[in-house]
Amino acid sequence: MIDRRDFMRAAGLAAAGWLLPGAATRVLGAPARPVAPPAPWTPLRVRGVVRVGGVGRAGVAVTDGLTVAATGADGAFELITTSRRPNVYLSLPADADFGTPVGGPVRFHQRLHPNKAGEAAAAFDLTPAGVDSERHAFFLLADPQVQTPAEVRLFQTETVADLKASAARLGDQPLFGVSAGDLVYDHPELLAGYTAAVTATGLPFFQVMGNHDVDRDARTDGRSASPFMRAFGPAHYSFNRGAVHYVVLDDIHWFGGYIGYIDQSQLEWLAGDLALVEPGRTVVVFVHIPPYNEQHARHGREKPNLAEVVGNREALYEILEPYRAYALCGHMHECEYLRDGGVDIHIGGAVCGAWWTGPVCPDGTPRGYTVYEVRGVELTRRYQAVGRPPDHQLRVYPVGSDPESPDEIVANVWGADGSWRIIAYSDGLRAGEMTRRTGCDPLAVELYAGDDRPAKHPWVEPTRTDHLFYFRPPPDARHVVVEATDPWGRVYTESVQLGG
Repeated sequence: MIDRRDFMRAAGLAAAGWLLPGAATRVLGAPARPVAPPAPWTPLRVRGVVRVGGVGRAGVAVTDGLTVAATGADGAFELITTSRRPNVYLSLPADADFGTPVGGPVRFHQRLHPNKAGEAAAAFDLTPAGVDSERHAFFLLADPQVQTPAEVRLFQTETVADLKASAARLGDQPLFGVSAGDLVYDHPELLAGYTAAVTATGLPFFQVMGNHDVDRDARTDGRSASPFMRAFGPAHYSFNRGAVHYVVLDDIHWFGGYIGYIDQSQLEWLAGDLALVEPGRTVVVFVHIPPYNEQHARHGREKPNLAEVVGNREALYEILEPYRAYALCGHMHECEYLRDGGVDIHIGGAVCGAWWTGPVCPDGTPRGYTVYEVRGVELTRRYQAVGRPPDHQLRVYPVGSDPESPDEIVANVWGADGSWRIIAYSDGLRAGEMTRRTGCDPLAVELYAGDDRPAKHPWVEPTRTDHLFYFRPPPDARHVVVEATDPWGRVYTESVQLGG
């Protein structure tokens, strides 16, 4: 039996082999299927204008996905591109409406139609947002990863209903959603069902490409993005809300397998995009594969494989260095919050949990999504378990639930980073801070451990996590309350009865 960790490790080793000299034929297959040469390119001059409420808008970034131009005082721009770059698009200004009156994917690009002189025109006429977005909120959905029509229906009936309830609780502030990749599970024909589901939320949605959203028959990385781009448009882009600049990147490098990697053209585009953003601003980058995570260390491996992290993350960090930067990700089907290279990395639990096999991810995080509220340049977050109230932020297990710690209770606090305080109270008396250790969530072990569980995907296995907290109660204790306080002062409690 090969579990998912072994599969990911094998994918990384295959990727490493592909990077070695002479290895391309071994990985990509026999030379009897040569890759077609690209079509010849010709230069193309694009002239256009960006207007908000009918008035030309200065300083808006317009791009073909590589070159970035800024609009002038009258909103006009000129961009030199090539026939190989089919779209022109813009970084949506903070005060412009997303243009999705019924919700669903935001459309921000225009197809270019060159004339015989090698020129094309593009006009972006945007509607004013009509509300100040300095205060706004968004939802991060990691890995919906629907594989069948039945899973699309689960996403529609459970996740969408919960999202609508969360949106109602947030009131009248501007809202949007971001799906952080793996929208589907190797079935691009289900992208239509995904699109219908996020449209039903009534919220504008942005999409990130994941490794399961690619054309798996593609022979090159560029062509692998075709299903995603046909459904949603460019796979890397930016937009603005309030004081925050948001960026979406495609960090899936596909060659018949995949590694986490941001190609040079995207890095150049990002540098050009951020050249129009003043240093010190908050920049939030959405990617699928985390730039870095520490799952490998929790499983006793010296370093991560190339399918789990972004191999050239230092280049990304260098571009982001002048900013207060966040990377919001999925891919790992677990929660983890860490800082690497000056960037705060947030890895959100999966919408599908353990691939729609049970109520929790392999680390015990409930199926769900993350709610971010933004006030000026400050972000706060809270994980939302589907079908549970907003204060469901931890699960407490009785003594003996973890065989590695048989005389302790264990609390899984899936949103915790190093700034949370986790306190135990024994029979009403404060007993002190709980000890953070690495282990497996007992419910995840019950549901997923073993060759025959879960029945739907037996390869799913529990994942060791570091958001477990332990406490050894006194021998005569009868009741323990765990109190978790997040960095923003919100307090959550759960309790467990002990003894008879």
